[in-house]
Amino acid sequence: MIGLISATAAGAAARDRLAAAWPERTRVYDGPVGDAVRAAFAECEQLVCFLATGAVVRLVAPLLSDKRADPGVVCVDESGRFAVSLVGGHEGGANELTLEVGELFGAQPVVTTATDAVGLPGLDTLGLPVEGAVPAVSRALLDGEPVALVTEVPWPLPALPVAAQGAYTIRVTDRTVEPAEHEVVLRPPSLVVGVGASRNAPVDEVLGLVEGALREAGLSGRSIAELATVDAKAEEPGIVAAAERLGVPLVTYPAEELAAVEVPNPSDAPLAAVGTPSVAEASALIGGGELLVPKRKSAMATCAVVRRPARGRLAVVGLGPGARDLLTPRAKAELQRAAVLVGLDQYVDQIRDLLRPGTRVLESGLGAEEERARTAVAEARRGQAVALIGSGDAGVYAMASPALAEASDDIDVVGVPGVTAALAAAAILGAPLGHDHVSISLSDLHTPWEVIERRVRAAAEADIVVTFYNPRSRGRDWQLPKALAILAEHRSATTPAGVVRNASRPDESGRLTTLAALDPATVDMMTVVTVGNTATREIAGRMVTPRGYRWQEAQEGAE
Repeated sequence: MIGLISATAAGAAARDRLAAAWPERTRVYDGPVGDAVRAAFAECEQLVCFLATGAVVRLVAPLLSDKRADPGVVCVDESGRFAVSLVGGHEGGANELTLEVGELFGAQPVVTTATDAVGLPGLDTLGLPVEGAVPAVSRALLDGEPVALVTEVPWPLPALPVAAQGAYTIRVTDRTVEPAEHEVVLRPPSLVVGVGASRNAPVDEVLGLVEGALREAGLSGRSIAELATVDAKAEEPGIVAAAERLGVPLVTYPAEELAAVEVPNPSDAPLAAVGTPSVAEASALIGGGELLVPKRKSAMATCAVVRRPARGRLAVVGLGPGARDLLTPRAKAELQRAAVLVGLDQYVDQIRDLLRPGTRVLESGLGAEEERARTAVAEARRGQAVALIGSGDAGVYAMASPALAEASDDIDVVGVPGVTAALAAAAILGAPLGHDHVSISLSDLHTPWEVIERRVRAAAEADIVVTFYNPRSRGRDWQLPKALAILAEHRSATTPAGVVRNASRPDESGRLTTLAALDPATVDMMTVVTVGNTATREIAGRMVTPRGYRWQEAQEGAE
């Protein structure tokens, strides 16, 4: 919950605006400001104070105890010009909240945390348990000193400016190592603990067996991703309580699925009891991985420990039509989440300044789409966090299709939508896509012209608004006239048509014409051509397709 505090009428107005925008996330604290701050500090995960920073500093200073436990505090001036991350930037989430509040109010976010200021991810913000010399290693990264990355367990981390060797170290491991003086240890959730238990097995016995197995194997309990067992034990109190105490989810599987898993130590007892010859080993191994601790037994419980391979992460990111303000916040976040960026060289140039220091960039030229897709998937399979970029929306005539054709279920894939060229062009023309519409590429490099022509003819006969991608190039100049001629068989010569070049870019141009007057010679590969249907009209210099034909008929009847 986010506590909201204000002192003046102007502050209360801004406070109420935030409360209205986030009704499920916020709680307003009225009354004397000091009392309100103390109450919110004790009860909320975060605070937004519509007060002067000096006043907030004096009010919260006596309340601060531990940065790992204190709520994040954001200060917003009464005019809503600035949102300042004051306390708990990382642990309290104040930095992220500052950005959210700034976006809502149109305010300038002020984040002074050193790593955020220079585009580095905070070591304590990676979503992994962290131990060791976080301030010292963070400072070394900031100062440009060589920091070595030792990945005993591969994990898809964001980009970090690391070296092969250095006086400082970031170690990624699930082993119970003690951090050295200048070392940070990150604990990835790489361990799956399979458990089985007799009915009413005590939680202390289950937990003691698990912790003993980890301890003897030199493995950290902070790297447990989940406890796993058979469906029949989903509500076994000792197992459920053990997962709760460890702070990890309990995952269960049907007995028939576990019975199909090959294990080194099958047994007749669980087969008779729950229908599978193995519970602990099978439930740990069902997702694949290395069996680090074979089945161990106590009087009433069993456990086994598996290290699952890291799943790489592939984000397929649409950059939009070119304008920076049409690049979505989610796309920006994924670009900064990636350690490896794969893309067309000219698209990489558009967003190079958004990448974090240390991002490995793999760029190539036109015509290498399949190679880029294979490269991105291969990097993800190595356990990397990868962003594969494309213009517009990555799923529309772009990189998502070849990438997903290469990818299997051994990596995580995230799709990030973007504003397409058709949408950007439509916004310039007016509202040409107000009813059913279709996009057709006129490039016959990958699609036979006979197929393209059949699609154009179908759209023409169905009276659907058409947007043409890749309409004309130097070596391919006859397809657009042919497509327009097919449309002309079903639409009048005065049907509105729009031609937009470089939509949303500095040299953007757009013009409204008609189907008959559209000159293909003025069109190139940077152009999007939109042809209306029989209901599309030019209204006040804009191209408009009504949402329904009844509205258009009524308008024509009135005329």
